[in-house]
Amino acid sequence: MKRPGFFLSLVPVLTLIALLVIGVVIFGDELTGGPSQLALFGASVVTALIGLYYLKIPWHQFEEKAGENFKNTAPAIIILLSIGALTATWMLSGIVPSMIVYGLKLIHPRIFIVMAFLLCAVVSMLAGSSWTTVATVGLAMFGAGTFIGMPAGWMAGAIISGAYLGDKVSPLSDTTNLAASIAGVNLYTHVRYTFVTTIPALAICLVFYTIVGFVVPVTSSLEVDTQLAVLHEAFHISPWYLLVPCLTMFMIYKKVPAMVTLFLSALAGGILCYFAQPQIIDQIVGPEASTFRRFFGSLYQMMSTDVSIVTADPLVTRLASTGGMKAMVNTVWIILSVMLFGGCLSACGMVEVITERIVRSVHGTGGLILATVVSCIFCNITLSDQFMAILLPGNMFKDSYRRFGLAPEVLSRTLEDSATVSSVLVPWNTCAVVQSSVLGVATMTYFPFAIFCFITPLIAIIFGYTNFKIHRLKCAEP
Repeated sequence: MKRPGFFLSLVPVLTLIALLVIGVVIFGDELTGGPSQLALFGASVVTALIGLYYLKIPWHQFEEKAGENFKNTAPAIIILLSIGALTATWMLSGIVPSMIVYGLKLIHPRIFIVMAFLLCAVVSMLAGSSWTTVATVGLAMFGAGTFIGMPAGWMAGAIISGAYLGDKVSPLSDTTNLAASIAGVNLYTHVRYTFVTTIPALAICLVFYTIVGFVVPVTSSLEVDTQLAVLHEAFHISPWYLLVPCLTMFMIYKKVPAMVTLFLSALAGGILCYFAQPQIIDQIVGPEASTFRRFFGSLYQMMSTDVSIVTADPLVTRLASTGGMKAMVNTVWIILSVMLFGGCLSACGMVEVITERIVRSVHGTGGLILATVVSCIFCNITLSDQFMAILLPGNMFKDSYRRFGLAPEVLSRTLEDSATVSSVLVPWNTCAVVQSSVLGVATMTYFPFAIFCFITPLIAIIFGYTNFKIHRLKCAEP
């Protein structure tokens, strides 16, 4: 078995980029409907051919690495399917419409986008999950923003920025715990230290999103009132429905497993729909259906497959049309494709070769932090998995940080500043695929507006080169 060279290791990555570019040129926003999966599969085949016939790697190693990736991805896929069921039942039961109505009544349109950012940040911090935040509060805020005419890119960018801000600093977040564990630092030491780069990024986001609210034209109040009237006609609206999201937050607080929390929340939404929205049940199964069919038939259909609700307004009709778990099947297809590609790269040892080359070019604290950021982003691009983008660079750079006399929280914070927040900016990364599917907005549409996600790595690099708030080991010279 040979070790691949640096330039040979770049071949699969360049192949994937070329295939994706071709797909973008031909299919545009429809890339994730199949072309991107084919591109990933093609790049996987190229990687496997190089490994089999040039590096002499036995086929079973490719199967083992891909199998490990599939196994590690299984919990995310289950959560993803649960999110599909939840977004459907929460919409059809009137939970999301109620959140939209009360949100528009309480929040002035000019500050709506900055409030969406802040609300998602708070909920994500409490929940410890960007996925859950975007699928619940984020989806409701996105729908409300659509009503007042906010551009989809800005709304999605603000929601995702808030969700990943909370995810990055929450002690309940899996990425926060993973980064602290890999670097060998106390969890709460790590959380406190992440605020050093989070607070400046938060301030920048607040300024930008506030300005946007006053610059971007919004829909006239008359048109909004018309759409809200249609929403009231289509759904029964009540603040009591918000007890279901409160139940979800309680289960999160009690640390009930994410899959169980999301599925039970989806089930609660479906049961609520049966009792609170009989007119919706009529559209799903028909008014003549038996009680048994009305309850179980509508519940099964809402949670699993397509439901189209007809209203007097096209925007409300589009908002109320759901896909349940079925809507996430395409996303699962992408995730399996990226895990296959990542497995082939891992079997060949190509990611390690590239990151080792980056490590050898490091000079000084700023260079080390820059190399860590670049490696994490590179892993998000190639391995398409947020956790792998923390694990691989974290293990590779741990000794380098120690040699440079840097405290372990510098490494853990840098992993969060790059791997955690950049994952949602790579169109074929699992995080981006999920958020794009939930909100119905292409990754490249919200990319320029997810300010927190691309400003945080830059702040980390600047602080590294200026040695601002860089903690050092007690035995090391400053």
